[in-house]
Amino acid sequence: MNNWKDKIAVVTGASSGIGAATAKRLAREGLRVVLVARRQDRLEALAAEIAQSGGQAVPLAADLRREADRLRAFREIAGRFGGIDVLVNNAGLGWYGYGDEMSWKTALEMLQVNVEAVVQFTLGCLHKMRERNAGHIINVGSISGSLPSQGVALYGATKSFLDNFTTALYRELSGTRVHVSVVRAGPVRTEFGEAALRHKNSRHVPTEKVGVTAEKVAERIWTLIRHPRRVTYVPDWLRVVPWAELVFGWIIDRVGPLLLKKLKSTP
Repeated sequence: MNNWKDKIAVVTGASSGIGAATAKRLAREGLRVVLVARRQDRLEALAAEIAQSGGQAVPLAADLRREADRLRAFREIAGRFGGIDVLVNNAGLGWYGYGDEMSWKTALEMLQVNVEAVVQFTLGCLHKMRERNAGHIINVGSISGSLPSQGVALYGATKSFLDNFTTALYRELSGTRVHVSVVRAGPVRTEFGEAALRHKNSRHVPTEKVGVTAEKVAERIWTLIRHPRRVTYVPDWLRVVPWAELVFGWIIDRVGPLLLKKLKSTP
């Protein structure tokens, strides 16, 4: 029996990359997926693609930088579906370069999407999930949250927050049937790097053309839903990274800045 058929899954940042791949993966398993992102046209196209494959998806355009949009989206989801069974906090903004070259506008938008939206959606879902004693929240993080790196100072800090936030909630929910997990992903081949370049002074992310596919991450998210755990790494070998920072951090202190300096001097 498929215990997830017709359950409600909300995926933020669903218009492309990991979000789109996750939405399609969950829809294939019979979940009704609410697609949340800014670009209405992309959401509608994805919903149509899912419907053609026999799945169910509802597009919901919202700018997660804005609290009013987040509240509206949450009210619409609650009014239409009553409750949320799975929440995938995937939406995120990136930027690469020297921290002092980042504009405050970009920094604020990153905090609004990578931190505020995650907290607001999570806390908004958690109370109802605890009342039902069922549900799963999955936060899509990054290995940079465990490995402070030059060029992504603020982005990495937002992912460190995500790690801490997820772990604390996981421990608070011990003994219940409500689960919170974080996906610590390495480089993923999406348009994330291209999106980062739209922000002033951002540079090409060194790993933007390497890494796993978005479908690989989506598959791991589905595995987490079926077999809940606090943290998972994509790919698996990245679980050594936190130890690498402890042992080899002094090497990264010297070599890392050279890479960023080289990229700055490259047209």
